[in-house]
Amino acid sequence: MKIGKKLQIINDRNGFTLIELLVVISILGILLAISIFGMQGARQASRDGKRKADLEQMRSGLEIYRADCNIYPNAMPATGAQLKGSGTPSTCAVANVYISSVPADPVPSTHSYTYSSNGSTYEICASMEQGGTTVTCGGSSSCGGSTCNYKVVSP
Repeated sequence: MKIGKKLQIINDRNGFTLIELLVVISILGILLAISIFGMQGARQASRDGKRKADLEQMRSGLEIYRADCNIYPNAMPATGAQLKGSGTPSTCAVANVYISSVPADPVPSTHSYTYSSNGSTYEICASMEQGGTTVTCGGSSSCGGSTCNYKVVSP
């Protein structure tokens, strides 16, 4: 009986083919693009939430100011400044701080908060990134370089 050698085929494949690499890179690129677009909406919603919280903080300070001073301030201090009492009447002491730091819009280069008051009422407007109908504050619909579309008014 003759014993023959069996042929063995050895597979020396230790890496990936070019096609396999291109497919994986394409899939990763598609997933990355989808996640970037999804995050953009989340960022806008986050900034809009900050704007609403800022306006409510301002409203709160203005209501306490009115309780002490019997009127709303005619103008809002500059961004970062404090809203303090005027000294008249005595319950509206100059040492009273009603807003410790007037907030700025999260995107100050193109958006800003608009405040308007006649002493007995006020309006504070902002421009939301996720839309809304145009509103006016003190006769203007401009909130920095954008159109105002969110308003908080005195109760």
